[in-house]
Amino acid sequence: MIEFRDHKAPLLAGLVASATGTAASLGVALSALTAVGASKQQTALAVVVMILTYGILSIVLSWRFKMPLSIVWSTPGAALLVSAAGLHLSFGASVGAFLVTGGLLAITGLWPTLGKLVSSIPKPVANAMLAGVIFSFCISPFKAVVDYPAVIIPVLLVWLVLFRVAPIWAAPVAIVLSYSLIAWTMPVDLSQIQLFPQFAVVSPSFEWTAVISVAVPLYLVTMASQNVPGIAIMHSFGFEVPFRPVLTVTGIATAIGSFFGGYAINLAAITAALNANEHAHPRPDRRWLASVWGGVAYLVLALLAAPTVAFVLETPQVLILAASGLALLGTMGGALREITASDELRMPAVVAFLVGASGIAPWHIGAAFWALLAGVLVWRVQAFRS
Repeated sequence: MIEFRDHKAPLLAGLVASATGTAASLGVALSALTAVGASKQQTALAVVVMILTYGILSIVLSWRFKMPLSIVWSTPGAALLVSAAGLHLSFGASVGAFLVTGGLLAITGLWPTLGKLVSSIPKPVANAMLAGVIFSFCISPFKAVVDYPAVIIPVLLVWLVLFRVAPIWAAPVAIVLSYSLIAWTMPVDLSQIQLFPQFAVVSPSFEWTAVISVAVPLYLVTMASQNVPGIAIMHSFGFEVPFRPVLTVTGIATAIGSFFGGYAINLAAITAALNANEHAHPRPDRRWLASVWGGVAYLVLALLAAPTVAFVLETPQVLILAASGLALLGTMGGALREITASDELRMPAVVAFLVGASGIAPWHIGAAFWALLAGVLVWRVQAFRS
């Protein structure tokens, strides 16, 4: 029997993890959906559906396996999607790519050999691809200082102070502050804001350029930057993630959510650490309650998502990108650390990073694909010569 006092620490941990994670990554998700052709209504619906989905999955999976299984959307994957803006895909084609990504994730759960194949790609190369495609995001806060100093300079100062004294709060507080300053310093039209988005199914279409430029890189980034680190973090706290059911369920959820514009649902990494450590509960066998309460928090946040999305989308795009960049600085730091970790793989990783950052899109195939291809090619040539 679980007593009420057993819920206090997990409740706080779950609320903090859900609130900080959503606040830090919302701008990235909005930029991603806008980049792949979603309208404002479609963007709002996609966000609501994804938050509801991973809230429900966090509750159900944590309860079923009695471990803190936190499910979220793919923030690095969203950053990758922004790089697809230059491909000028229709939203239907993007949704078709999301559906393929969901299928690949589900197949990985049912056929672990695919996961092992993905894991065979050198981590420095995979991280270099990610660092390259989020590079433009990460420089956005500093570029925005020129046009919006009254908003960005205070935000950067707050971020810097909190990064020193309370790193987990740095990005969420800075992002909330940025939108507060936007609301205070510039006019934003709120007349069209609705509490609930219009419900509509998006018909997917399948284009080879979208599959190669969006579906495959999104799958690889979701696996390499979310699912694999999430499993590793859980292992470090003594939890063995049930790989097959979790990957299968999140893949199916991604596929279903794609019909409403959702792009990728996966295991959390940072959020997982917040819900799995000793602060969530002294007893490891009670820490699953943190993810359950976190899931409840997501369900509440979903009710507020549509008006929040509407407000953010009314702000200047450069400020959305700046806020998103702050959220991705930690991801960039981790990726750069991996890029330089191995002397043998440093050059393949550097090449992958530069190709990804270039934004090239020959034959309407995005830079993420070419970055991975270039990095793997240099890696194999080096291995052949040695």
